[in-house]
Amino acid sequence: MQKLIETLKSFGIEIPADKQADVKKALSEHYKNTAEHNKAISKLEADRDSWKEKAENAEETLKGFEGIDPAQVQNELATWKKKAEDAEKDRDAKLYERDFADALKAELEGVKFTSEAAKKSVMADIKEAGLKLKDGKILGLNDLISQMKEKDASAFVDEKQEQLEAGRAKPFTGPLNPNGGGAKKMTREEIFGIKDTTARRQAIAENLSEF
Repeated sequence: MQKLIETLKSFGIEIPADKQADVKKALSEHYKNTAEHNKAISKLEADRDSWKEKAENAEETLKGFEGIDPAQVQNELATWKKKAEDAEKDRDAKLYERDFADALKAELEGVKFTSEAAKKSVMADIKEAGLKLKDGKILGLNDLISQMKEKDASAFVDEKQEQLEAGRAKPFTGPLNPNGGGAKKMTREEIFGIKDTTARRQAIAENLSEF
């Protein structure tokens, strides 16, 4: 604006100093210098080119949909969406099944079964029972195992009976006559009183005269 005031002065039009601020303000509302004008034009041209590019891209995109039934597109989108949802559900189900199996294996480590077949059968029944896994633990598992032991005790080792048998006479591992001098003669009652099967058979073989 100062340049414009100087230009007016060169033509004999001089603006008083105390009025120059008001003149500059008034002119700024209606006048733009060349640089400002060019800047505004450049912005308009940039906006024009941007919208032109968008229009051309939209036109190309629309050409790609020529001859395509919108209803068919919607059906295909719905189909693929359903497939993606099913795939996600299948993945989640397999992850849950794996975590459940790992948790079940860990929790059954302290349970003794009479055979591997019995263990597999019990595990299958537990999986079919519909118990839920939460925070790495199978809810209600202990109660279910207790019910199974009552219903089919033959599948589980009777730990109390096992302890009783372990507390009986230890297996015979030494000679019948530990003091030497040959095998000691035993009566039938003494022989049949031997708990260890191997020792009893050995005693029978050494005392055949008693039979």
